[in-house]
Amino acid sequence: MSNNILLSVEKPARYMGGEMGTVADREGALRFVLAFPDVYEIGMSHLGLQVLYGVLKEQAWIMPERAYAPWPDLEASLRAEGKSLATLEAGTPLAKVDILGFTLQYELSYTNILNMMDLSGIPLLAAERPDGYPLVIGGGPCAYNSEPLADFFDAFLIGDGEEAVIELAACVRTAKEEGLSKGELLERLARIEGVYVPSFFEVSYFPDGRVERITPVHENYRSVRRRFVADLETAYYPTSPIVPFLKTVHDRVSVEISRGCTRGCRFCQAGYIYRPVRERSPERVFEIMEEALENTGYDEISLLSLSTGDYGCLTPLLKGLMDRYSAKKKAVSLPSMRVGSLSDEMAEEIRRVRKTGFTLAPEAGSERLRSVINKGITEEALLDNARSVYSNGWRLIKLYFMIGLPTETMEDVDGIVELSREVKRQGKFAGNGGDVNVSVSSFVPKPHTPFQWEPQITEAEIVEKQRHLRDALKKKKLIMKWQDASLSGMEGVFARGDRRLSRLLIEAHRLGCRFDGWWEHFDRSKWAQAFENCGIDPSFYLRRREVDEVLPWDHIDCGVTKEFHLKEREAALVGAATPDCRFDRCTGCGVCDFKEVKLRLNDPVPFGTYASEAAQQEQTEEGTRIRIRFEKVGRMRFLSHLEMLTLFTRAVGRSGIPIRYSQGFHPHPKFSFATALSVGIESYAEYMDFEVNTGYTADELKEALNATLPEGVRVLESSEIPLRAPALSVIMDKVRYRVTLPDELAVSLPEKVAAFLALESVPLRREKKGKVIEFDLRHELVELKAEGNALEMVVGRGKPVEFASAILDVPAEALKDARLEKVEVLFTA
Repeated sequence: MSNNILLSVEKPARYMGGEMGTVADREGALRFVLAFPDVYEIGMSHLGLQVLYGVLKEQAWIMPERAYAPWPDLEASLRAEGKSLATLEAGTPLAKVDILGFTLQYELSYTNILNMMDLSGIPLLAAERPDGYPLVIGGGPCAYNSEPLADFFDAFLIGDGEEAVIELAACVRTAKEEGLSKGELLERLARIEGVYVPSFFEVSYFPDGRVERITPVHENYRSVRRRFVADLETAYYPTSPIVPFLKTVHDRVSVEISRGCTRGCRFCQAGYIYRPVRERSPERVFEIMEEALENTGYDEISLLSLSTGDYGCLTPLLKGLMDRYSAKKKAVSLPSMRVGSLSDEMAEEIRRVRKTGFTLAPEAGSERLRSVINKGITEEALLDNARSVYSNGWRLIKLYFMIGLPTETMEDVDGIVELSREVKRQGKFAGNGGDVNVSVSSFVPKPHTPFQWEPQITEAEIVEKQRHLRDALKKKKLIMKWQDASLSGMEGVFARGDRRLSRLLIEAHRLGCRFDGWWEHFDRSKWAQAFENCGIDPSFYLRRREVDEVLPWDHIDCGVTKEFHLKEREAALVGAATPDCRFDRCTGCGVCDFKEVKLRLNDPVPFGTYASEAAQQEQTEEGTRIRIRFEKVGRMRFLSHLEMLTLFTRAVGRSGIPIRYSQGFHPHPKFSFATALSVGIESYAEYMDFEVNTGYTADELKEALNATLPEGVRVLESSEIPLRAPALSVIMDKVRYRVTLPDELAVSLPEKVAAFLALESVPLRREKKGKVIEFDLRHELVELKAEGNALEMVVGRGKPVEFASAILDVPAEALKDARLEKVEVLFTA
């Protein structure tokens, strides 16, 4: 991507590529792009994308590349310059790749998919893409009802992708070698287990809009069964993942300790489409964690699962992790914990480094409604857990609830208020006090669940219940967060939608809908216009479905039978519990074949099984202070000050430098920068101070950092200084810059320099984030000379582009092609 475009956007690091863990360009390889239809920070937090990228880069014949939805500022620049959306790795235009694979995580990202294809010059409709365009595929949870996207995609991968993605890529490579047509390629792809080719099914409708029939085009391809990875223990896992330069939503090492959940919450799609439960052994988790921490430098570990508290060896696993990493200040975080799964030993282990936040998900406010959804938790257990959390030093608990669940009454809604108040009271009983944040989402019926036939409440009902809850919780001094009712309605339309919604998506995209999952970008009026223009009534998709009705996703087999879902729906209406087959008998859901596809669980082990003496030495009483000078050149010049802080934090973590840490609740490594460098300036004179354990030398620090820093950042000098020496910001006096100009701006440069030096005053007024800074450029200038096409200056305050703009009498935008360099820092004596 061009330097001009990168300098024109808010966060260049989203688009510059070059992160550690990525692949250098492989000439002649099959180009497989993993596309995430949301902003970089969200896409890079998605574990599935990291896993697939790692799987693909293991194959020398595949060139894995990535693309993310461009933020509106980048989209505007691309359209203004007529540029195509391209990959981060090699800058390949998306229309020129072999496979374009979208991750389908969330229904409200669908317009971003169309926008990414449009920006790439790829025809939106699969039927209008002749040979020569990329094969467009999709995968992820939304692929289980991909019908609203069926007209845009060539194929979908249903289920686990680690093994299937290689088979799919190999099929495309063979088709290229044999010169097959797109139709012939699709026929071969349909033979791969888990691959759904939507054009091989025809859908007809009744006059009232319901689906009449889903007719297979090929007799031997009547339904698509999801793909299973039978054993998680032997499945690929990335221990050298991509490490972003900027902070992402989940900025840590994540290890999936198990996949699947059999608790049977009747609203939860993930609980059904990821069955059965398959656990990794603690030994394998330790192995992955050790390698991943060494390769990334992260300071937080996250143990991922749909129900982490159910992992058979969780407490001894936590004990072993903290024994190994607490002295290195590595914290452990867990996703939302199931009520009743938190033990005192577990809480004690988590808090050994820092408390990373605690979330409990009661889902419903009453025992009756929790029985309907088969949540299987009691108020007593919830309050016991809350008291334990507060007793172990946490100050804040986040509670997740839903409104609009089947059979819900206002008494159930009021139960959310009372239960939240009781949770907060547990802080007083624990003797420490405590706060509660209440997050309330709206129930959206999802395919492949027992509630797939249930209606979704209207936007008006959602707003009424939200307002009622907000007022009631405010009186109890509780904070509530909620999702906009319009977003929930849109999610519901597409979650159970059919192929006729493709024209709605095309119209919404034409009207400018983007980033619909972001409340600040969601435009309700544009969507209303799109529905009207297409003659589509959203309430049709939010209605109750009859049990004998053909559902748009009936030809997709997630493994759990429709008969089981109907039985669960009937049980819900009478509040009957269905046990977890992990701890009880088989419930007959239909997923397991009891040979390859089956429960794979760890046997429980004693608490101290994985205890370790391997903790690193604590920091010494007195440290050593080391000052470095480093360069920041090439693409690294687009990193902001905060992103450089993240980069060095990761580098220190990877290198094993015995850095000293601050004391207190959230320990941080002790290093500091001199000053913030403006984005876009190359520098050969950046300075940092490090505080390390006594005995560690300046040469060792320089060598360790240079072994782990990315291309474009290199330590040039390193020396020990007194521990109590003045801070860099105190002794920095002046800075020498060089501004190399394009030919058209360098005309009569010596005369312009002389004219500027003759001035007595050049006042500057700078406004940023509501603050006004005023100073005089001429008074801040110490030296100025012209050398060829370059301006060389020594200044106090001020940015080089501000001086160059004033000297040349041109706007700052005119200097977009100039090269800005920080050459030297002059210190006070």
